[in-house]
Amino acid sequence: MSALRPCLRSTVPEWKNGEFPDSTAYEAGYLVHRNSGWRNRRPVIEPELCTGCLQCYLYCPDGTILKKDGKVSVDYDFCKGCGICAGICVHGAIRMEAERQ
Repeated sequence: MSALRPCLRSTVPEWKNGEFPDSTAYEAGYLVHRNSGWRNRRPVIEPELCTGCLQCYLYCPDGTILKKDGKVSVDYDFCKGCGICAGICVHGAIRMEAERQ
């Protein structure tokens, strides 16, 4: 069971008998394995265009969008480069660029 233990949080939430989670995903920060290096595009956030609406956070399938101190950032250790965040951003604050080697 220790192999499934998340590396970002100390514990995984446990549901009481009869309770169910609200969605199919944990909150951001519960991914188990880091990106294995196959990503070829990565999202870049333009802070001057970002309004903090957090649509990117809501739609990110891997929970890699973070907001801290009023600023949005990407956890590149776990981002897979799918581009959903860039596609959903109506303000054009997220662009995809080629991965740096």
